Amino acid sequence: MVDGHTQLVGLIGWPVKHSLSPAMHNAAFDALELNWRYVPLPVPPGEVEAAVRGLVALGFRSANVTVPHKRAVISMLDSAAPNARDLGAVNTLVIERREGSSTVIKGYNTDDQGFINALQHEGFDVGGWKSAVVVGAGGAARAIIYSLLRSGKGEIVVLNRTLERAQALISDLGLCPQETSRLRALPLTVETLVESARAAGLLINATTVGMWPHVEHSIWPPDVPIPVHLTVFDLVYNPPQTRLLKQARESRAHGISGLGMLVEQGALSFKIWTGKPAPVEVMRAVCEQALKR
Repeated sequence: MVDGHTQLVGLIGWPVKHSLSPAMHNAAFDALELNWRYVPLPVPPGEVEAAVRGLVALGFRSANVTVPHKRAVISMLDSAAPNARDLGAVNTLVIERREGSSTVIKGYNTDDQGFINALQHEGFDVGGWKSAVVVGAGGAARAIIYSLLRSGKGEIVVLNRTLERAQALISDLGLCPQETSRLRALPLTVETLVESARAAGLLINATTVGMWPHVEHSIWPPDVPIPVHLTVFDLVYNPPQTRLLKQARESRAHGISGLGMLVEQGALSFKIWTGKPAPVEVMRAVCEQALKR
């Protein structure tokens, strides 16, 4: 029940009506008997500054930020966590109210650690991989590459249909020469994908290929088996079993749904807001139920 003591959390993005985050976080608040509520807030491009001011004016305690606003919101912060500064993107806000009615807005990014936690949940050795392939060059790929560079010592191949965009992503990360030497950008073709994956231990789809309603699409060619030694992480979580993950299962490779990353990054945001460990399994179950519906 919402009352005068309810702590409000918002989700700003465009669009947000499809998001599982409200159901996931509200179930977590209920599980821990916290008088908090999470609400979706559709914010059109160009209205981010007004939206953040609105959060402060309306007494919101915190918020999540999703596409396409993760970069735009940074200019409105009083401080940002080191990884958020490195990534140039924020997905979690905390609004602190201090004496004299002043407010401080802090920004965090939980995407990178959420990815690592999801891998660990599936039993993957996050420090032992020797080669990884990341398909895509958008914000999701950026967080994945950042987390991989800091979790292991292997080489990362970045594949994208537009080579220049993959090269720009690497340059824009502002890496030291030692880190840059571990990265290679190549144009995404069937040949580069299959050849790179055969030498890798981890393949990540950081694109929207295969997302509902285009559920029959896949980054992997239909007539080539996925190497059995490969762990395939598809950041798409709707549907839970994408065409890519079905291909991995048919080839007896290990497949991981993007739902794990959604839950894990959400759990980290929950901990930042409330100071309490999130009920991860409750959050996961609610998301799975919502996707079935």
